[in-house]
Amino acid sequence: MGQSSRTPPKVAVLLGGPSVEREVSLSSGQACAAALRDEGYDVVEIDAGQHLGARLIDVGPDAVLNCLHGRWGEDGCVQGLLEWMGVPYSHSGVLASALAMDKQRSKEAFVAAGLPVVPSVIAKAADVRIGHVMQPPYVVKPNNEGSSVGVYLVHEAANGPPQLSEDMPQEVMVEAFAPGRELTTTVVGDRPLTVTDIVTDGWYDYDAKYKPGGSHHVVPADIPADIFDMCMDYALRAHHALGCRGVSRTDFRWDETKGAAGLILLETNTQPGMTATSLSPEQAAATGMPFGKLCAWMVEDASCDR
Repeated sequence: MGQSSRTPPKVAVLLGGPSVEREVSLSSGQACAAALRDEGYDVVEIDAGQHLGARLIDVGPDAVLNCLHGRWGEDGCVQGLLEWMGVPYSHSGVLASALAMDKQRSKEAFVAAGLPVVPSVIAKAADVRIGHVMQPPYVVKPNNEGSSVGVYLVHEAANGPPQLSEDMPQEVMVEAFAPGRELTTTVVGDRPLTVTDIVTDGWYDYDAKYKPGGSHHVVPADIPADIFDMCMDYALRAHHALGCRGVSRTDFRWDETKGAAGLILLETNTQPGMTATSLSPEQAAATGMPFGKLCAWMVEDASCDR
């Protein structure tokens, strides 16, 4: 997407939307829109609702910066609409987005690429409520929602199965709990940036992830060089295994008692958070790409046929 010397490119920032991650998306979108205005772009913020197609026709953007999180915005749906309309957009395309959002299918792609993951099964939520479908400790989470919304950790000493809330989907992923440190690596284009060690007091949940002070980030992570290099390598391989484009972020667990064998790939996020406390902008800044430049890079990278 080339810039004209006369008129600044018009960028539609998609934010909000109907998913359970609406609030986080609003924060991401507003932050990116402000940064892009500072970079000289003509920016229109669009809260993605049912009439998104009509809004895009009205606005006529040169490119779309997709700041949606969760279903519809991160799972290939909005990407399909933008492909259909021929509007260049940021981040991953239809297939990579759908694959990454389906945790079980993305795991199958990782395994095929020789990347280490923990055992998991897809089970009916009703069965999970009745009895242990896996030896504790394990984690129960929706198979196709982003972030740590509706994530249950069942401890080794748990008296019984988890009492999942009624708003959990009918089918859930049950995954062996991987102990250890939480590490993450962002890929921008074809370049893994660095490794962050996410230090929390307890379970790294939705509040810890998005509220300032909920966790602190050590960037670059103070870990052995071989583990650092493996995170960088695995993140890029995961990005390629799913066919990601633009920016992605891959999360790991590392059990230091096992050395290199203790590094496990949890998941790849094709629409990582873009708020002030978010991991990917922090990694970009730590490697010489300030927030405004990262947002501008995503816009300039926008295309169709992703």
